[in-house]
Amino acid sequence: MTWPLQRLTAPDPATYSPRQQAIHDQIASGPRGGVRGPLAVWLHRPELAARAQDLGRYCRYDSSLDQRLSELAILVTGRVFGSEYEWQIHKGHALKAGLEPAIIEAIRCNRRPDFADVETEVVHDVAFAAHRTRDLDDALYARAREVLGEQRLVDLVGLLGYYTLISLTINIFRVPPLDGGAAELSDV
Repeated sequence: MTWPLQRLTAPDPATYSPRQQAIHDQIASGPRGGVRGPLAVWLHRPELAARAQDLGRYCRYDSSLDQRLSELAILVTGRVFGSEYEWQIHKGHALKAGLEPAIIEAIRCNRRPDFADVETEVVHDVAFAAHRTRDLDDALYARAREVLGEQRLVDLVGLLGYYTLISLTINIFRVPPLDGGAAELSDV
């Protein structure tokens, strides 16, 4: 597949303002190890990049959700938005965190996976409903609150909001997958 031209690329590092350079260096020295994709685009507005990267760091690395559940929610978000870059990056993270390949493949194919445990099922269902209906019905909300507890449910909703921002940035500015990776979502 040939990717459409990216509408807005990262600013040229040779033209960074002191603030852009400081934010770039802060992101690059953290757990992400570099500034790519939507984070690079956000450097056009360094204060947005700084605040978004702080929220992203919390959602990815410091929330009460374990990494497996976080990556599941991120994959659902990427799938719903059709964000190839997000899917490409987080599919590997999800596998490494222990998310079953069959669950990942079902999400990629827009099918509801079979779940071995209730937490995984609830995170999937909350993520899917949040993006499809922009709400949770009372039964799903009660189930999520019972299974995840209030703190993890709040963290899940925050993560879904952050990765919605990521997905919109990827899609609107047409951020291509790394190295022009193969499309996995458009053929389904």
